[in-house]
Amino acid sequence: MTRLLRYTLGLLALIALCTLVIHSLTWRPEAREVLPVSCSPQAPTLAPGQALKVMTWNVQYLAGKRYVFWNDLPAGTDESPTPDDMAFSLDEVARVIRDEQPDVVLLQELDDGAKASDYQDQLKLLQERVADLYPCSVSAYDWKADFVPDPHIFGSVGRQLATLSRVQIEHAQRLQLPVTSGNLISRQFQPKNALLVAYLPVNDGGQMAVLNTHLDRVTQADPSLQAQIGAVAKVLDKFESHGTPWLIGGDFNLLPLGQYQRLPTEQRTPYSPDSALHVLWDKYPMIPTNDEASGIDRAHWLTHYPNDTGLNGPDRTVDYLFYSPKIKRVEARVRQDDTLRISDHLPVIARFLLPASP
Repeated sequence: MTRLLRYTLGLLALIALCTLVIHSLTWRPEAREVLPVSCSPQAPTLAPGQALKVMTWNVQYLAGKRYVFWNDLPAGTDESPTPDDMAFSLDEVARVIRDEQPDVVLLQELDDGAKASDYQDQLKLLQERVADLYPCSVSAYDWKADFVPDPHIFGSVGRQLATLSRVQIEHAQRLQLPVTSGNLISRQFQPKNALLVAYLPVNDGGQMAVLNTHLDRVTQADPSLQAQIGAVAKVLDKFESHGTPWLIGGDFNLLPLGQYQRLPTEQRTPYSPDSALHVLWDKYPMIPTNDEASGIDRAHWLTHYPNDTGLNGPDRTVDYLFYSPKIKRVEARVRQDDTLRISDHLPVIARFLLPASP
């Protein structure tokens, strides 16, 4: 056997071994997956024309606001919160939820089995505090790996979307969104953003779709967000064409009309002057509206308080609720007064009226 052939075979064996290792450590979800739902049969069913209160909140894996993490800013040095800070944030998230008592809670960035959050099952910890309010729940991972070789992580990750509901969840599914750009190997270790879709039965025989999402968090303008918004729009269009009432909430990581120009130049890097979010707001009502988010009272509608020591409060809106025109908005707000130290995002809360029976 020639030396060249030996080197070639050795290289192929090394590539095969690396492929096997990466395959064993990472997660490859299906495009569409049916999810297990936990739900008490005693939970009530939606009724036509009833009011429905909804909250969406990215709780930042209960890390709190005493850190600038390595992925927040180039100068960020923190890698994980302390157990005490996570315990404080857990109590505070539960306090706000119990105080608001929304019918449906859409949560993003709850960790499960992640090294950075001490391998906590944060959804379970939260449910222990609000079980009497929410007999139904469903969750889906949007980032999962047994080991990520990034030196800042160098261990497991596990991040979930979770939907808590006072009313029945009949079934649910996870819909994979387009993945971020990058090379084939690095993509295996990156988040795999998704839609968590819960179907709530209505006692007239219909159903309502409630969607929960957290879109890609980019550090510079990236086409992946445009692709993800396009995929979300197709799902919503399908519900609308079938006459199914729906709403979606989450952290979209995109600005409303007019806010790009208001950010300092150094803060604009992840965004585009033409927000990809227009694909949704051109067709469907949004909370906050563009007029609210960029108008005279825009400070009341800011939802993101970046981990940046140069800021002393929220400075942009990236969290939203969109909903079918069949649903009527009654009231909405961002809870800011007592939530600034809990997460780098603030809860968006709205009350709707469901369509009456035909």
